[in-house]
Amino acid sequence: MLVKALASGVAPLSSQPVSGYEMLPASVFGQIAAMMVFLGVSGRWRYMRRSGIGGRRIPMAGRETLAAGFFTSLIIGATTMNYTFAGVSILFMLLLMRGGVLILSPLIDVAGKRPVMKYSWSALFLSLIAISVALGDVNSYHLTLAAVVSVLIYLVGYLGRFEIMSRVAKNGVVATNRRFFVEEHVAAPVWLVVLLGSGALAGQPQLGAGFTTFLGTPAALGAAGTGVAYEILFVFATLIYLDRREYTWGVSAWAFASLLSGLVGSFALAWLAGLRAPGSSQLIALVFGVGAAAALSGPSAALWWRTRGTDAACRVLFVCGGNTSRSPMAEVIAWGQAAEAGVAHAFRFSSAGVATPLPPRPMAPGARSALVELDLQRVPGRGNPRRHRARSVTLELCRVNSVIYCMTRAHRDRVIAMAPEAEDRTLRLDPYCDIPDPEGQSPEAYRRCAQHIQRSVRVRLCELADSYGVCRTTLGRR
Repeated sequence: MLVKALASGVAPLSSQPVSGYEMLPASVFGQIAAMMVFLGVSGRWRYMRRSGIGGRRIPMAGRETLAAGFFTSLIIGATTMNYTFAGVSILFMLLLMRGGVLILSPLIDVAGKRPVMKYSWSALFLSLIAISVALGDVNSYHLTLAAVVSVLIYLVGYLGRFEIMSRVAKNGVVATNRRFFVEEHVAAPVWLVVLLGSGALAGQPQLGAGFTTFLGTPAALGAAGTGVAYEILFVFATLIYLDRREYTWGVSAWAFASLLSGLVGSFALAWLAGLRAPGSSQLIALVFGVGAAAALSGPSAALWWRTRGTDAACRVLFVCGGNTSRSPMAEVIAWGQAAEAGVAHAFRFSSAGVATPLPPRPMAPGARSALVELDLQRVPGRGNPRRHRARSVTLELCRVNSVIYCMTRAHRDRVIAMAPEAEDRTLRLDPYCDIPDPEGQSPEAYRRCAQHIQRSVRVRLCELADSYGVCRTTLGRR
């Protein structure tokens, strides 16, 4: 809205249209100021690596994040420029940019051998329908060569950024993702200043004015405001992309939010400044966008459906590495012990992993065999070994569970790094030692692991039964 209002000459701060080249320097300065405030207040600057210069250790970005920052600077600059071209609306350029990234996302996933879930394909399909419908309502396109080149630069920026992000981050390791987030965050606007400054020194007159005379005008405040707004966008969009799920999932979620914001911005400018409003087809497109968001919510909806209708007093989450052996065995054993004691109604047991592979895997055969030997191949409740599929620990799971039992100290550290507020209720299942991983070992190793878990779960359930006022007579005898 700010960019289009300034470029159209309808902003209160300027009655004359402002070119994108003039706007960009003030915009990137606004983003840098907002970025420094955000990183300082949040404390995330501490995740940057350090390099020794002149006997002092100073924050420094790595080579990969510097390269990612360069590609991101192309995205930032092109995004701002794309909303300034005459003859095209906010929504039209938005659809070209987001549509291009939507098409790229599954290609990048396939190239990186990252499996794409069915609900992500559904969301991608609905998002592309939304864009196609909306494009049918945008008339009188007037794409100049500069506008086409700007959109292509934008897409090249995303292609390079996602390729680097796939290699060095997006792996579920909180510290690694935060370091990438911060270092790319710092590098991108600095790269953009270098690129814009080089253009100004090379003789581009509007860029030269953007670095000099334009900064002294009231319109520069509006341009700086676009940079502040882009900083907010940058933070949330990057956090979406760094989720370890596939790009097809993240880009669809981001594209839906972007399409919605484009419609709101277009109608706001039509109401406030008399610019042309979006047509009815673009509103129909929004319906498909809502459908895409609903598809992306599939896993969360499935989780709610599985846990519906329960008034469990205590929710217990068991955590291991891959969620294929130790934590699912603990979940099944807990269901079995609680059911035998007649207290299953008071608990809700689940499991997850801190390093779960994709696609989701079933319970390891050795773990299932060990449960059979404990006569737990079928237990009342929701602890069915054959239906288990591995899933990752999430911040939401940490928040909704009353207590989190981890198999090792390292698992506990990973959970606390993700959800510091859950530290007091995140414990080792066996408080005295780690429970070793039996993966790839003999059936005897799985049997010993299951027996270790069984003893530890019994003790923990007795503790929980006392805390929640549940009769534990049967639990105590087992």
